[in-house]
Amino acid sequence: MSRLDSFIRRLTAQRDILNSIIDLVGEIEGPVLELGLGNGRTYDHLRENFPGRRIVAFDWEVRSYSASTPEAQDMVTGNIRESGQAFVGIGAALAHADIGTGHDEIDAVTLTWLPQLMAGVLAHNGIAVSGLPLEYPELVALPLPDGIKEGRYFLYRRT
Repeated sequence: MSRLDSFIRRLTAQRDILNSIIDLVGEIEGPVLELGLGNGRTYDHLRENFPGRRIVAFDWEVRSYSASTPEAQDMVTGNIRESGQAFVGIGAALAHADIGTGHDEIDAVTLTWLPQLMAGVLAHNGIAVSGLPLEYPELVALPLPDGIKEGRYFLYRRT
């Protein structure tokens, strides 16, 4: 499969998972966290699907399109591993992380801290969506929507 086709399938899986959990997340109190703002496409999608919900985005620096950039109070810049620790216990209804690089050695380092952070920021029964697998005792894998290949994108509920 070409890298372009792989990219399209990953983004399609991301969108389909996020669309499939709208009602589920709607039943849970708390903010939505976007770990890895990038250019703001997913943030914009979250904002559209969770109107009125506080959405806090994290990234090294702001590089998003101006129309897809959170207000200053909801934009956290710097190292996500470090800055995210201030949000442990916030009780997020949803935490989404698309911070994988596609480089196994770099992603292996991210996976030493990302699962703990995702579990830590979520409310009881909160939902985690990630481009990387989150192996952590408090995160239980949920079934993926039809048509999404196992291992392409990941969906969990915090116990």
